[in-house]
Amino acid sequence: MRIFITGGAGFLGSHLCETLIHQGHTVICLDNLLTGRTENIGALMGHPKF
Repeated sequence: MRIFITGGAGFLGSHLCETLIHQGHTVICLDNLLTGRTENIGALMGHPKF
């Protein structure tokens, strides 16, 4: 399943993205980085389902 996550670079959103990817889903992440940080999703950036 393809899942769209808003706020995906925040604390909760990044953990949600990681969990969904590990379950086999494709994740599309959108974040304006106002409070989110790219470091939170750095490990996911090269993943083919992210």
